[in-house]
Amino acid sequence: MLYTQPQLPYANDSLSPAISKETIEFHYGKHEKAYIDNLNNLIKGTDKEDMPLEEIIINSSGALFNNASQAWNHIFYFFSFSPDGGGEPQGELRQAINAQFGSFELFKKQFEEAGVKLFGSGWVWLSSDDEGNLFITQGANASNPLTEGLTPILAFDVWEHAYYLDYQNRRADALHALWDIIDWDVVSNRY
Repeated sequence: MLYTQPQLPYANDSLSPAISKETIEFHYGKHEKAYIDNLNNLIKGTDKEDMPLEEIIINSSGALFNNASQAWNHIFYFFSFSPDGGGEPQGELRQAINAQFGSFELFKKQFEEAGVKLFGSGWVWLSSDDEGNLFITQGANASNPLTEGLTPILAFDVWEHAYYLDYQNRRADALHALWDIIDWDVVSNRY
């Protein structure tokens, strides 16, 4: 089975100013495509060729893990956005955020801080366990909470290619801008 890159549910220029058309063309159009192409080359003719992507992530290491996880992470990340996004989560996710972090504003602050403080490249995640407890975690490189038995709910990409064209070295500004495009319906459905 070959993995394919899904088409984004919005135009490349529709997330601006949070994420520019140029960043989407490079980040999703080139970086994500390379991860998927590399993944397909690595699994061709192996026992992982027909595995779901999540299983490959959980059961691999090295180059295969890196490309499988980055392919999955980027799809997860880009499909969390909408040109009509922003606002705040509602329902069960909002209740859990308020209960565990004190308020949505305190959660946002902690989430951004985790992304800013991650040294080098990687991801900051909001995930849940089987009991619905929420966790903010950082992970270098191609990290993914699936490997810890957690369910990913939201991710911010803190690799420089995710923001450098738009924000240069201002990672904090880039992370803060993402709240304006989060599709809380998509994110809440993951909880």
